[in-house]
Amino acid sequence: METLQVGRAKLTWLNGGVNFLDGGAMFGVVPKALWSRKYPYNEKNQIELRTDPILLQLDGRNYLIDSGMGNSKLTDKQLRNFGVLEQSSLHKSLDEVGLTVDDIDAMLMTHLHFDHACGLTKVAGDRYESIFKNATIHVSQVEWDEMRNPNIRSANTYWEMNWKPIQEQVQPFEDEKRIADGLKMIHTGGHSDGHSILVFEDGDETFIHMADIMPTHAHQNKLWALAYDDYPVTSVHQKEKWMDFGYSKQAWYTFYHDAYLRAVKFDTEGKRIDQVDRERYEYK
Repeated sequence: METLQVGRAKLTWLNGGVNFLDGGAMFGVVPKALWSRKYPYNEKNQIELRTDPILLQLDGRNYLIDSGMGNSKLTDKQLRNFGVLEQSSLHKSLDEVGLTVDDIDAMLMTHLHFDHACGLTKVAGDRYESIFKNATIHVSQVEWDEMRNPNIRSANTYWEMNWKPIQEQVQPFEDEKRIADGLKMIHTGGHSDGHSILVFEDGDETFIHMADIMPTHAHQNKLWALAYDDYPVTSVHQKEKWMDFGYSKQAWYTFYHDAYLRAVKFDTEGKRIDQVDRERYEYK
């Protein structure tokens, strides 16, 4: 498992599953001739995407950024349509760092699409139950409201089995939530109406988790928005804001979906100056 130390914060990438989605959908209106130079694709024009939660250890507390693909919750049709090659092995990953799901103090949910939220609950006989029973679950109020009352479009990704068992643990926030000293969640909208990012600052060291506004390193271009985004213009404006902020700080950008790079650090001009490769890959 890959790790990154940013000031007081230690980040460790866990195994939350992997799926393959259409490259065109992941890069929206960007021509394949452009995006294919930045990210590999297969013969079906699909790109590999991880769904790997990040264990954030800070000031003696254990946080998880999103929850992974989960296990045994998707139908055969969904597994096929979503290109799921591997489901979560989160328990094993936590065991390797000497933790269990009961040691997680809080879940920092950037949004609640199925590939981020299925790992919150598990099958328990004829019902579902919470996996992280001791954790407070932080998510924006807008996202939490839509999760429970999806529209005709979002009903395809906001599922009752992912929210009903954990509703007593959820603490929604409005615009911004201070999680710990230097760490905050910020509601941005864009990818979903309730989408949030994480920003951590500790002296001269900073990391920004852009979640699905910048799901991979190949989405660095401020104009490259996903076809999956509900509000792509918002995504573009928010990406511009937080990329400019991060460049000025020479911040690390961390990824949940990238199959090749776990994190990238840019200089003040947006040039890559450091990176954390995913194991078994050395991506240029």
